[in-house]
Amino acid sequence: MTSRSSPSENRFSGRVKRYAQVGTTVAGQAARLAGARLVGGFDRGTHAAELKAALGGLKGPLMKVAQMMATIPDALPAEYAAELAQLQSNAPPMGKPFVRRRMAMELGPDWQRHFAEFPLEAAAAASLGQVHRARLVDGREVACKLQYPDIESAVEADLAQLAVILSIWRRFDTAIDTSRIQEEIAARLREELDYGLEARHMRLYAHMLAGEPRVHVPEPVPELSTRRLLTMSWLEGRPLLVYQTADQETRNRLALAMFHAWYVPFYGHGVIHGDPHLGNYTVRPDLTINLLDFGCVRIFPPRFVKGVIDLYWALVRNDRDLAVQAYESWGFRGLTNDLIAVMNEWAAFLYGPLMENRTRKINETNSGEAGRRVVERVHQRLREVGGVVVPREFVFMDRAAIGLGSVFLHLAAEVNWYRLFMELIDGFDVDAVAARQARALEVAGLSPSP
Repeated sequence: MTSRSSPSENRFSGRVKRYAQVGTTVAGQAARLAGARLVGGFDRGTHAAELKAALGGLKGPLMKVAQMMATIPDALPAEYAAELAQLQSNAPPMGKPFVRRRMAMELGPDWQRHFAEFPLEAAAAASLGQVHRARLVDGREVACKLQYPDIESAVEADLAQLAVILSIWRRFDTAIDTSRIQEEIAARLREELDYGLEARHMRLYAHMLAGEPRVHVPEPVPELSTRRLLTMSWLEGRPLLVYQTADQETRNRLALAMFHAWYVPFYGHGVIHGDPHLGNYTVRPDLTINLLDFGCVRIFPPRFVKGVIDLYWALVRNDRDLAVQAYESWGFRGLTNDLIAVMNEWAAFLYGPLMENRTRKINETNSGEAGRRVVERVHQRLREVGGVVVPREFVFMDRAAIGLGSVFLHLAAEVNWYRLFMELIDGFDVDAVAARQARALEVAGLSPSP
């Protein structure tokens, strides 16, 4: 992998400009929130809508952060999550002169010699960069993911403002201490800026899913990649939502592929893809799936995976001590009897589809209303018992579970989730997972989990 890029783009001037732009928005909303509370006129739904409208004009990483927060259960009240989830993270695409300059910075002034075709118009745009579909001189079709200029400055400025937003909110709602959530989001978002790391994640997933024919992973092209340019094989496919009206068997097959794409790596190697966003996978004609984005990947100590399985059996057997052991293995502390009861209620909701040995939908009401009621009840009870500090490791595991559940809801899939789960955890052994993880990380050139 080449290394012509430097971290100089995280410039002081860029950060100052972004602080001014974002800080004005955040400060204005904070003042409105505080003022409304003081005079007793605070309405969460109204304020949430106003916050979405204010943030809607600020493209880039702040949108990505807002959407992350909206999909992490209980990180925000339901009214805020619903509004922020509607924000569009796409930044305006770079113009042709920008693209030429950026490619020259990454691959040198003769960068075009590597390509038989390189359209300067983006095939797709996102919060941190844009993708160009190109063809190499050897005929290979590739996707070139090119990072926006000054994006590191924007990320650091936006993360600082995220800290302000969450500190303000913690004054008014004590159910969830979001400080560790904030740390985890910041760490993952900074990682997403490093396309060299994403290329290693791609190799990691190719290794872990080598025996899984239902899932395809792009292959990076190291000689045409840098820290801010990732060139990889182009995988053709259609959006998953195209299949919402397909027959039941087709929708079930897609659900099975998605389940294996996320949970074969987790239970086999202690690795989770933390962003089950609809744009991060496509469907091939044979109904296998392409997994496309590897910026948000979480590597867990094998004990964390054991905790997930232990909590399942604790719920099945009504074993309080085993539940406490599981929560503590994830980093939860100060577990009173009341807090354990509330957390078990949330866990029972998440594990529910895995606890019945029969074919069923992920949510048998075929609606998110039941889930919203559970979230609201748990949130209220957490306030009553004094709140909880959510450990960092828990954040993206929970997000992945909820995000995949949403995919299965979209598909209205009818699957025996219990049987799928049992097949994955059959013969689970922490030492075996540790050995597989170490080998996979070595192959990918990654460091072991802490």
